[in-house]
Amino acid sequence: MAVILVVCRLVGLLAKKVGQPQVVGEMIAGVLIGPSLLGYFWPDLMSAIFTKESRGILYAGAQLGVGLYMFLVGLEFNTSHFRSRARSAACVSVAGMLVPFILGALLVLWLQHVPGIFSPKVRYFEGALFLGAAIAITAFPMLARIISERGLSGTSLGTLALAAGAIDDAAAWCVLAVVLATFGASQPLVVGGMTIGAEVVAIGGAALYGIVALTVGRKWLAGLGRRAEKAGEVSQPMMALVLALFCLAAWYADIIGVHAVFGGFILGIAMPRGVFADDIRKKIEPFAVVFLLPMFFTFSGLNTKLNVLMQPNLILVAVAILLASVLGKGVACWAAARLNGEDNATSLAVGTLMNARGLMELIIINIGLQRGIIGEALFSILVVMAIVTTLMTSPVFELVYGRKKREVAIPADAAGA
Repeated sequence: MAVILVVCRLVGLLAKKVGQPQVVGEMIAGVLIGPSLLGYFWPDLMSAIFTKESRGILYAGAQLGVGLYMFLVGLEFNTSHFRSRARSAACVSVAGMLVPFILGALLVLWLQHVPGIFSPKVRYFEGALFLGAAIAITAFPMLARIISERGLSGTSLGTLALAAGAIDDAAAWCVLAVVLATFGASQPLVVGGMTIGAEVVAIGGAALYGIVALTVGRKWLAGLGRRAEKAGEVSQPMMALVLALFCLAAWYADIIGVHAVFGGFILGIAMPRGVFADDIRKKIEPFAVVFLLPMFFTFSGLNTKLNVLMQPNLILVAVAILLASVLGKGVACWAAARLNGEDNATSLAVGTLMNARGLMELIIINIGLQRGIIGEALFSILVVMAIVTTLMTSPVFELVYGRKKREVAIPADAAGA
C-alpha cells in the first residue's frame, strides 16, 4: 500500500503540473506499476510487491473503494440540471448513446472473431451492448469537477453538459445491468416449483430496488436529513447507519446478479441533500478517494498488459475502437448540440467534455473482465482508450472554448434556457 499510495500521488502531481486532473495521473500510475512497465522490466520486483496473497486483499479494497466512489457519485447526482436544459440535454445524451451503440454493434461483427477480445460464451448482442456502453460512458464526476473548477457551474454550457452527462451515464449503467443479467451473473430462482430465469431475477430485482429506493426509501431517508440539519452535522451513529445501508445495498445488487456498484449508486441518489449529503461526503470522500481508489487503479493496472498491443491485428483493433469512441461520442454530442441551437464553441466544448471516460470506463471494463465478458486484450485496449480520451479533455476544451469565452458565458437562467 505504501508503494501504491506514493506512486499514485507522485504521478498524480505530475499530471496536475501539466494541466491534467489528479485522477488521470493515478490511472496511469496503476498501469506503470503493473506488468506493462514494472513487471516487464523488473518482474521479480513486481512479484515481491504484489504477492498472490496481497492481490486478494487488493481486490477487496478495490471493490470497496469503487463502491463507495459510486455512492458518492450518486450523492452528487443533481436532478435540477434536467429541468433547465431538458430538451437539449436529452438530444445530446441520445446522440451520445445511439451513435456509440451503432458503432459498437458494427465493430462486434468483426471483433467477435478476433481471439482474446470476447469470451467464447458471449453472444453477439451481449458483446454489442457491452462495447456500446463502454464507448458511450462519460466521466461524469470528472466532467462536474472541470465545470466547477473553471467557474462554469451557472452557465448554459455547464448546465447542458452536466444534464447530458448524467442522463448518459444513467442509461449506460442500465445497459450494463441488462448485459450482466443476460450473461447469467445470477442464479435462477425457484418459487413454489416454478423456475424464474436469472435475467428476470436480475432485471426485475434491480428495477424493484430502484423504485423502492427512490420512492419509499427517499421519504424514509428524508428523516435523517432533517436530523442532520437540526444538529448541523451527521453524527457517528447516523454515519454507522448510512454505511450499513450502503453495505446492504451493495450486497443486494451483487446477489441479484448486477454489480455491487449499482446498489451504492442508487442509494446515493436517494439520500437527502443539504447538510446531510455535504457532511457524508466530507467524511467518506478523503479515505475512499485517497486510500481505496488507488487500490482500484492498481488492480486494473495489474490486469493491463500493453504488450498485447504489439500484435498487428490488435493494434488495428485499438485504433478502430479509439476512433469509434472519439467520433461516436465527441462528434455526435457536438452535432446534437449544434442542431439544438448552441453556438459552435459551446457545442465543441460539450462534445469534448462528454468524450472523457476516466474512472467510469475503468469501472465498467473491470466488471466485464471479472464476469468473463471480455478478454485481457480488449481490457487493455479499453484502458488505453480511457486514458487517451481523458487526457484529451483538458487541452482540447481549452482550445475550443477558451478563457475568453468562459469570461463572457451567460448564466443558464439568464439565457432563458
